Amino acid sequence: MEFVRLNNGISMPLVGFGTWDVRGQAGQQAVLKALEAGYRLIDTAQMYNNEDIVGRAVRESGLPRREVFLTTKLYSPSTSYQKARAGIEKSLNELQTDYIDLLLIHEPYENALEMYEAFKEAYQAGKVRAIGISNFDADRYQKFLQSCGVVPAVNQVESHVYFPQLALKELLESHGTRMQSWASFTEGRKNIFAEPVLNQIGAKHGKTSGQVALRYLTQNGIAVIPKSVHPERMRQNLDSLDFTLDSADLDKIGGLGGGRTLFGWY
Repeated sequence: MEFVRLNNGISMPLVGFGTWDVRGQAGQQAVLKALEAGYRLIDTAQMYNNEDIVGRAVRESGLPRREVFLTTKLYSPSTSYQKARAGIEKSLNELQTDYIDLLLIHEPYENALEMYEAFKEAYQAGKVRAIGISNFDADRYQKFLQSCGVVPAVNQVESHVYFPQLALKELLESHGTRMQSWASFTEGRKNIFAEPVLNQIGAKHGKTSGQVALRYLTQNGIAVIPKSVHPERMRQNLDSLDFTLDSADLDKIGGLGGGRTLFGWY
């Protein structure tokens, strides 16, 4: 596994397991299978309504807590200082853990700075190892920086071959924030697995189109959290790190980008 170093010195796995729409007993087994496959970052959120199954899967795995990087996010029910404080305790309880590795504000809410005060307090208390944001575009990120006090460790945003957001990534890194991709496979908005350019490059390297799509992001320094409930694809996603795209590959994939979101966030 490769890691990225966050601005406070802690290491975060470059490839993690996303849990959007993973719920119930089947979801718990999917998280457990991901841990068995070698994933060491599990990404969840209160909005996903599955922190409890993530916590149970981590315990059932038998892995030492320090070996699993847990990310979660607070959303609209927690948009005040007091509500965020309560939300953090709720996540700790649901995840059955004494600390969260990375805690994010799920969206750029009007009261994001107020929420962040609770995040900073939890960080100082050791309940959270790193704090950050999600879905902040360049303008909102720079405005947030003016008053937040602690530079976000991560900004988790839409990023895939059709909208990689490399300029945003450079801006974030210039201030000490790492970028992490959600929707690395577009969540079905485009059939990335049938993309001719990705399949052509994959054939050259003996890889799948999905592995090429992930490698384009990770090779550009963008962390990823792809989701799959199929063990074979889980392993393929992890194995996307064991090859290197050449400059011609990068140029061809770069040509897929249309400069427009597929989700309407930005």
